[in-house]
Formats: sequence, C-alpha cells, structure tokens
Amino acid sequence: MTRAVLRYVPHTIRHAAEGGVTYEAFCVAEGCGAESDAHDGQADAQDWALRHAGRTGHDLFRRVFTDHARVTREGQAPTRGDGDKTTQRTGSGL
Repeated sequence: MTRAVLRYVPHTIRHAAEGGVTYEAFCVAEGCGAESDAHDGQADAQDWALRHAGRTGHDLFRRVFTDHARVTREGQAPTRGDGDKTTQRTGSGL
C-alpha cells in the first residue's frame, strides 16, 4: 500500500504586478446582457457603462476587477515582482 505524507506549510499570496489588472462592466438590466469587454484602464469600463446608461436608461451594472496573484511557500523567495498586497494562509503541500 502506498501512503502519502502531507504537511501543512504556510504560504503567502501577493498581487503580481506583472500580470496587470483588467476592468469590465456588465449591464444587469433584465434581458440586456451587454458588456464592456476587458480594459486595462478602469476609466474605459466606467465610460462604457455611462454611455450604455445614457443610450438605454439602464442603471445597474456589475463591475469586475481582475488581477493576478503569485503564491510562494514560506522561506521561498518570490520569483518576480514584489506585489503590494499580501495575505498569509496555511495550505497543504507535499
């Protein structure tokens, strides 16, 4: 019988600046479904929502901000980028 040995190792998760951030807006008015597509700048997604609201009268939007994160095991140096937000969690590792 093969057995696996699991141990809990602290990990850190940080924003990976090199991955960038994207911004999107989605109209959630009943039956609409229009969306802004992904943009590198927040203003572009907001401008789309404002234009859409002006044309249609729709006033409720879902905004999505997407970033990338890098996870490093405790004691392991981050590979690229410093990251500006850090959260520490304990996860299982082998």
